[in-house]
Order: sequence, then structure tokens, then C-alpha cells
Amino acid sequence: MRRYRLPVIIFFAVYAAVAAYGCFRLNFTFDFQQFFPRGDEDLAFFLEFIDEFEGDDNFLLVALEREPTVFDSTFLAEVRDFTVAVRNLPQVDGVQSLTTFGYPIKTPFAITTVPAIHLEEPARYAADSARIMADERFVGNLINERGTALVTVLKTPSLINLEQSQSLMRGLDSLMAQYDIPDYHYLGPAYFQTELVAMSIREVVVSAIVSGLLVTLVMFLLFRRPLGIAVALVSIALGLLLFMGTLGIMGRELNAIAALYPVLMIIVGTSDVIHIMSKYIDELRKGLDKEAAIRVSMKEIGLATLLTSITTAVGFATLLTSRVDPIRDFGINAAIGVMIAYLTVILFTTSLLSYLSVDQIVKIGRQQAFWDRLLEGTYQFTQRRATAIKIGAVATVGLCVWGISMITTNYRIESTLPNNRKVTEDFQFFERELSGFRPFELAITTRDSSQVTDFPVLQEIGKVEDYVKKFPFVQSTASITAVYRSINQAYSNNRADAYVLPATERRYREYRQLAERVPDVNLNMLVSRDRRKARITSRLDDIGADSIKVFLNNTRDWINANVDTSLIEIRSTGTGLIVDKNAEYIRRSLLQGLGLAILIVCLLMVGLFRNWKMLVISLIPNLLPLLIAGAMLGFLQIELEAGVSIVFAIIFGIAVDDTIHFLSKYKLARRRGLNVQESIHLTFRETGKAIVLTSVVLFFGFLVMLFSESPPSVTIGLLISLTLASALISDLLLIPLLLRWLDRGD
Repeated sequence: MRRYRLPVIIFFAVYAAVAAYGCFRLNFTFDFQQFFPRGDEDLAFFLEFIDEFEGDDNFLLVALEREPTVFDSTFLAEVRDFTVAVRNLPQVDGVQSLTTFGYPIKTPFAITTVPAIHLEEPARYAADSARIMADERFVGNLINERGTALVTVLKTPSLINLEQSQSLMRGLDSLMAQYDIPDYHYLGPAYFQTELVAMSIREVVVSAIVSGLLVTLVMFLLFRRPLGIAVALVSIALGLLLFMGTLGIMGRELNAIAALYPVLMIIVGTSDVIHIMSKYIDELRKGLDKEAAIRVSMKEIGLATLLTSITTAVGFATLLTSRVDPIRDFGINAAIGVMIAYLTVILFTTSLLSYLSVDQIVKIGRQQAFWDRLLEGTYQFTQRRATAIKIGAVATVGLCVWGISMITTNYRIESTLPNNRKVTEDFQFFERELSGFRPFELAITTRDSSQVTDFPVLQEIGKVEDYVKKFPFVQSTASITAVYRSINQAYSNNRADAYVLPATERRYREYRQLAERVPDVNLNMLVSRDRRKARITSRLDDIGADSIKVFLNNTRDWINANVDTSLIEIRSTGTGLIVDKNAEYIRRSLLQGLGLAILIVCLLMVGLFRNWKMLVISLIPNLLPLLIAGAMLGFLQIELEAGVSIVFAIIFGIAVDDTIHFLSKYKLARRRGLNVQESIHLTFRETGKAIVLTSVVLFFGFLVMLFSESPPSVTIGLLISLTLASALISDLLLIPLLLRWLDRGD
């Protein structure tokens, strides 16, 4: 070991320099298409759909407020100027606002237009306001019901990327600063991407700093010597640097879940460091020299730590069963990180430790007596209260089954947005005052040789559109019928009640001549060029994925019962539907992934212990924390969505670590000829302290995520912390009982 330690330290120093360069190449990204489930037939249909039409996410809404009414000449002039100026921003393909909108109206000579708002004639504002507020096309879309906010609609590219989004938002913020409009709100994919990426970067930095401070405090309390603290902190920081730098060098993109990486690497590295340093200190205190102490530590703890790292990496790698790319990426990245942390500790940390004596690493004092009393008391409790422990375990399982039955997947967008941030306040404003965000599409395909502009087909489309508009959470509904409804209204002196389809085919044919004059560029967003396909496009309130699924099923049943399906075929589609399908895939992949993880861990346990009894003992205490995590989701009514689903992989991957350390020490004691009771007792004394300490670090390490602005991150931190605490209790109380029971004949 002595001849290799200097080259090892030099190697890690060079690797650290390369990794530091890699950190500057890290890319953060966030967009909703990342959460599209791969290989889904509805996704394939949707991608074909937007090839023929425009996407349903190609908008950015700007709501401009003025109390008590927007009908003020100065304010309206500013909104008009803003609407004109915003057309020059990058990524803006078109703009619409009430300040530039004109009603079509039929005169004896031709179809002409009159402005929706006569900007230069304040005396007509009252009449303009009454007409606008009675028009379903505008209320909720371009003006709120209270008449205190106007909306400027920006048309943007479909599936806009991060660079385009940031360019657009920089230009928009700069433009807004030129106007005296203090209360404004944004809504759209470009805004979400820009803000959530900025949040992800903040989260990574904050979580790294807070976790680092926590670990520093733990190491101070544990070692009380500058050199011991320094070795531990340098090892942990180096593991984090190498991990983040490796991701940058590999070109891996960091998404909304990236805030977990610093916490994960710091606490996993801390766990490995505590185990290896505690063992090294114990061996030095037994009288071994440094070289012999390092060899024993690497042989006994190094093997156990390798197994725990593999099982943790396996837990993360099972996320590859997910169809959602951010979750798959997290699984791959986290598995890489766990192995980097292990190699850093087993090579770099041990190389540094081999230079230090026990007095240089740790200050032995009253704390050792405390640990001895605590662990001895726990050991005695497992002997005296075995029946109570069994009853408690059975009762806990019963409560868990009840809680798991209450799990909901009614995912809402708002539940993933950061706390106390403008992006969330803006989202809530549009949900409360206007038409919300979640897109909803119905794709219509004609049968035989019919076209969507045929009168019978148009009537069927109108029936479906009128049906979905009855639901209060369905907003901003539009289809090809809008063209014919508008013409009918124009022929009726723009009466609000005349915004309906023509009643007769004769009147329809008269309108069709005018409809054919509508430019193709405007119609293409509602009708395909061959007139065989059309869309009904809407936005839904954020009522939750499960609630929307019920609405879609009811709509499908109504269509089958009330629409002539020999004329048209109707299918739900849109980005909202695709993202919502994640709930179904999350449940399926969660079970598949956990099943795979349990199988792999079983094989590892069989290979390690070559004893089916040990396999049973290792599984039972680690399945209980999974049940507890599921029960907490149910009892706390936490929605099971993409981010939260990774909790189970983390819990299983990390919880099994302490079990492996406990059973590895027990196995070594049995090989020395000790009986069951003596082996358990020795394991408590020599391994119990490290297990408790690492669990405490894990508990508070993940609890750091309570400082996060992201609700899913807060949820993940709380769930993991509490369930890992339960895993510690399960290991210390259940494993001794299981060992005594299964080995009672020995």
C-alpha cells in the first residue's frame, strides 16, 4: 500500500483538475417533451399530428393588469404599442391582442372590419366593453372576466428549445421595462423552461453548500481533530467534484432532478468515509500498525462497501426501466456517482489515512462511552422485547397496506412549480383569472372521401366542441367552426348570440365562399391542407391527471353515443395527454424496477453469504422501508409523479447498505467460532456505531432538501429521510430477531 499511495494521490489530483474543467461544460435543460414517455403509441400519433398542424404549446401569454378596468386610454395605448413592438422579438411568429383585433362585419358592399376597441374614442369604451365581455372568444382568452387584465398572445415555435426560450425571455423582459405597466404575468413553455433551469442551477448550488455545512458539523462532532476532519471533507468534496466534472466531460445534460446530485454524492460519500475511517481507527486502537490497519480495513470494510455501492447503484440503475428520459438519466448518472464515490474513498481516502495515526484522526473522549451505552442498550432491548418488536412490525405492515391503498396519481402542474417564485404566481394568476395552461386536443379525421368543411361533418365537429365547452375547466376552445360562426355573426350585425353555426346547408354554402378566402396560413392551425383532418384545441384548468383521465373517458363515451362516427373519427391527443400518461407508466416501471432491483440484490446476497437464510434476513428489513414510503405517499396525499417516483429506487438502494455492513460483520464473527448471540453482540459493538452515524448523516443530509424551492424536491427529501430512519430501526431491531430465529439450531 505504501508504494502506491503517492501515485494514487497524484492520479486523483490530475483527475480533479480535469473534472474542474468538466464542471464548466455542464448543461442544464428543462422542457416538457423530456417527460414524454418513449415508445408510446399516443406519442407517435401526436408527433404525426403536429407535423400536419401547429403544436399546442407554441404560445407565450403576457397578461397586463390595470385596476379597476383596462378600459383606460393611456393604458390601452401602452398595450397597443407593446403588442406592435413585441412582434420584433426573436422567436415571435405572430401576435394577437384586443387592441389590434377587428370584428368582421357585412355591409351592403362587402365584408369589412371594425375595431374591437375604439382606442381613440373613449366615449365608445362602455359599448366596446359590453360587446367584448359578451363574446366567448375573448373572455378568458384575451381579457379576464373582471375586465382588469388584457392578454397579448405571442406565437412561438413548437417544442421550443432552451436557447430559443432564453433569447425570447431576455428580449421580452427588456421590452417590458420600457412600459409603465407594473403588474404583468407570463405563461408558456418558453417562460417555464427559462425559470425552471435557473431554479435547477440555484438548487444545485444551495444543496451543495447546505449539505457541505452539515457534513462539516458531523465530522467535527465525530473526529474533533483537524486532520481527521480534513481527510473526511476533502474525500467527500473530491467525490462530488469528480462526479459533476465527469458528467460535464461526458456531455450529460442536467434536468429538473439535478438538485439531488450534490446531496446524494455528499451523503453517499460521507457514509463510505465514516465506515472506512471508523474501521481504521478501531484497528489502530487494537494495536495494529498503520499498514496492517489499512489492509484489514480494506479487506473487511472495503468489500462490504463495494457491495453496498453496487446495490445502491443497482437501485438507481433500475430507473432505466422508466420510459421517461429525465428519470432514466437520473438513474444512470446516480449509479455512476455512487461508484465514483466508492473508488474515491477506497483509493484516495485510504492513501491519506495511511499517513496518520489514531491521535491525529480522532479525539477519544466521553462520546465513546455514550456509543457503548446506546448500542449495548439496543442489543439488550432486542433480547428482552422480542415479542413487542414482532407485534410492532406486523402492525406497521398493516398500516402501510392501508396507506398504500390511498396513493393518488392525480398529478398537477402547480405541485411541481417552485415556492414563492414569480413563475408560480403567474401560473396561479392564469389559472384563477384566465384560461390556464394545460393543452387539450381532439384530432378529427374524416372517413371515406368527406372533408372537414362539408356541412354534415362541420355539424358533428360543432356538437363535440359545444359539448366540451360545457365543462367549467375547459377553456379557450377553438376549431374550424370558428370561421363559420364568425361569418354568421358578421351577417347578424355582430350580435353575441349569433356566434353559432349556420342552421341550413343553403346558408352554409353562402358562407363557404367567404370562408375559402381565409388565408391557408391561418387555417392550417385548425385544418390540414387536404381538408381530411381537423382539430379542436382547448386548454384545461390544472385539475389533475386522474381527473382529466375521467373527463377524457366520459368524452369518448359521449362521442360514441352522440356523434356520427361513420363520418368522422375522433381521438384525444396533445402534450397534456402525453405528459399525463406518465402516471400510468410510472406505476408500471416502479414495480418493474423494484422487482428487478430486489432480484439483483438477492443474487448478490446469495453470492456473498451463500446461505438462503441470510437472503431472507437481508430482504425483510429492507422491504419494510419501501412499504413505509408508499404508506406516507398515501397518508400525506402526495401525488405520485415523475420526480417522486425515484424515491423508491433511492430508498432501496441506500437502505440495504446498513444491512450488508451488519451481516458482513456477523458473518466474520461466526467464522471466528463465535455463537449466534456472541456474534450479534460483537456486531453491535463494532459496526453499530458506523451504521447509526451513517444513517444520521443520511437522515439530515436528505432533510437538507427541505430548503428547496421545488415542492417535489421537498417531498423527496422528507420521504427519504423518514424512511431511511425507519430502515435503521428495522436493521437494529429486526435483524437480530431474524438471526436468532433462523440460526437457532446452530
